[in-house]
Amino acid sequence: MHDYILAIDQGTTSSRALVFDRSLSVKGIGQQEFTQHYPASGEVEHDPQEIFDSTVATVRTAMDSAGITATAIAAIGITNQRETTILWDRQTAKPIHRAIVWQDRRTAPMCRTLAAQGLEPELTAKTGLRLDPYFSASKIAWLLDNVEGARRAAEAGRIAFGTVDSWLLYRLTDGRVHATDATNACRTALYDIHKHRWDETLCEAFGIPMAVLPQVHSSNAHFGSTDAEIFGASIPILGMAGDQHAATIGQCCFSPGMMKTTYGTGCFAVLNTGAVAVPSSNRLLTTIAYDLDGETTYALEGAIFIAGAAVQWLRDGLGVIAQSSETERLAAAADPAQDVIVVPAFVGLGAPYWEPDARGAVFGLTRNTGPKELARAVLQANAFQTRDLLEAMRRDWQQGEQTILRVDGGMVANDIFLQMLADTVDSPVERPILHETTAMGAAWLAGAKAGILPTKEEFANTWQAEARFSPSADAVTRERAYNRWQSAVASVIGFAQGAHDQA
Repeated sequence: MHDYILAIDQGTTSSRALVFDRSLSVKGIGQQEFTQHYPASGEVEHDPQEIFDSTVATVRTAMDSAGITATAIAAIGITNQRETTILWDRQTAKPIHRAIVWQDRRTAPMCRTLAAQGLEPELTAKTGLRLDPYFSASKIAWLLDNVEGARRAAEAGRIAFGTVDSWLLYRLTDGRVHATDATNACRTALYDIHKHRWDETLCEAFGIPMAVLPQVHSSNAHFGSTDAEIFGASIPILGMAGDQHAATIGQCCFSPGMMKTTYGTGCFAVLNTGAVAVPSSNRLLTTIAYDLDGETTYALEGAIFIAGAAVQWLRDGLGVIAQSSETERLAAAADPAQDVIVVPAFVGLGAPYWEPDARGAVFGLTRNTGPKELARAVLQANAFQTRDLLEAMRRDWQQGEQTILRVDGGMVANDIFLQMLADTVDSPVERPILHETTAMGAAWLAGAKAGILPTKEEFANTWQAEARFSPSADAVTRERAYNRWQSAVASVIGFAQGAHDQA
């Protein structure tokens, strides 16, 4: 009997695999971190082969810990870090360069040049995105222009492009399938989210041959089957979605007006807008939430580039903590009289600012400032950034204010942070009982397609909150703190623009 679903959750800092049973209980987990490469300031790369190898290793670990073999798995669902860009040789399946990660800002000058040429209005109208290094298109162009022979090979049809989902699919199927789903395609800045196709004009503007692009399917399509030698038996791959879209599904945000926020390496808020692609007047992204059997649901999204990564900076960069979980204890003991503000713009600022040249800064330091105050400031920075997004969404979404925020990701185990969040955004915050929402979304896509998991409506009825955090701060305190944050961000942006003008 095929009683299990395998979810591959390939993230920015680690690859994970989870085995779920028919009741969506986790029966086995495998996780493996992989190397982060920083060739220069603002540049972030991954080794695609290491991504694949770590993924295969974690799947085998998850099956072993669940006590099953591949023959017991009905289907695989894949969820992945988005926008990260890989080009590879179709014949050898060898990457032509390291993956350029979504955080990478090396293509900011290219984006400025294209913006000066007037491309952004057309790009935004078609894709719902902004002309920013965050998205895949400029990364593809950079690889084609900077890897010797790449453009010539691409024009000859020998090069394939993929986000991480496509790369894993290609390797898992032994090169038989070069495809992606709508949620990943819509993050490239090359995919028309209204006409549901790659856009020739945008490809020409970036200098990208359309022959490199994968086929685009619904999120719950049959994407092919794994090569039997990899896991011991062939397994169908019946679901794929970018991580934030999978988390939206895993949080059961299926109705217009529902919102989830994920706190991982970055922070991503997604507001379901139903069948309508709502254009943003507040520098948010209009995107595809998910596509089920050809029926598209749209969303407004706000992307924060640095969230949990700021906690990692405290641990790995400054050495003031040994484990990320220490921030909860430290923040609780911080001196309340110190108004330290951290703006974690390590790789630029995302929504709603979109300032790729911004860099991080700390404001309000005194002789008494120490690890406790820095820990508190880092946690609060994530709450402030979330409010930035929610304020913009409330202005764009005219059908009522969102009052409850469903949260997930590694940071939400921190109760101090979630109370800060509720106080800062002045809305209740709910943490689900089942924390593995991203992997669960991928598992549900595949399992429902395979016929062993419940329908969308039945799945939504299973969602339960583990904890609920209600706002307790008074309005004066809340607004004073947020105004200080806005002043700090304005200073960071002003510094970045001044440095750019002098360059």
